[in-house]
Amino acid sequence: MRNDRHFAIKLRKQGKSYNKISGELKIPKSTLSDWLSDIKWSEDIKKELTRKANYIARKRLRLINKARKKMWEEWRKEARQQAVKEFPRLKKNFLFLAGLMLYWGEGDSKMENSVVRLSNTDPMMIKIFSYFLQKICLVTIEKIRLQMILYPDLNEGVCKKFWSEAAVIPESQFYKTQFIQGKHPTRRLTYGICIIRTGGRQLKEKIYTWIKLYQQELMRA
Repeated sequence: MRNDRHFAIKLRKQGKSYNKISGELKIPKSTLSDWLSDIKWSEDIKKELTRKANYIARKRLRLINKARKKMWEEWRKEARQQAVKEFPRLKKNFLFLAGLMLYWGEGDSKMENSVVRLSNTDPMMIKIFSYFLQKICLVTIEKIRLQMILYPDLNEGVCKKFWSEAAVIPESQFYKTQFIQGKHPTRRLTYGICIIRTGGRQLKEKIYTWIKLYQQELMRA
C-alpha cells in the first residue's frame, strides 16, 4: 500500500474530513475518494461529519436569525420612540390629523408587509394623503407610487391622467393597472379606484404610533 494512502486511511479513521486530509497530505480529494469511498466505516464517518456540519449550520443560522430579529426590533423601536417625540409638535397640524384619520379608516393595517398603502375612489382623499406623506412624513415624491383598479369600460389613459393630477405624482410612477371583469352592479366608478403607496416599516410603525397616541388624546378629551 502506498505510504500516503496509509496515512490517509489513518487520518480518516480519526474522523477527519476529505478537506482536512487533503490539506495535511496535499492529496487531491478525488484521489481520496477513490481510496476511501467504498470503505463502509469511511462512509459512516462521512455521514457523522455531515450530521455534525448540519447541526452546526442550523445552530449558527438560529444565532444569526436571533441577532437579526433583535436588530430589526431595535430599529422599529427607534421609529416608535421618534413618533412619540414628534407627536406633541404635530398634533395641532391639520394636515397631520387629516392624514392620520384617513389612514386609520382606509389604510393598510398589516404591519408585516411594511407597506404604507391607502385605497379610495375620492381624489381629494388621495391628494390629502399624498401631501401627508410628503409634508408630514417627509417621503420624497420619487418614493410614492400609484396604482389603479379599473373596470374594462374605463379609459386607462384618461384615468391615469386624472389620478396623476389629483395626487400630484408623475404618470411614470404608476404600477401596472389591475382590471376587474364586468361592470359595477350598482354604480359607475368614473375613474376607478386609486391606490397610493410607499414602502417602509419604520414609517408604518410611526403612523400607527401616532394613531394610538391620538386615540389616547381623544379618550382624555
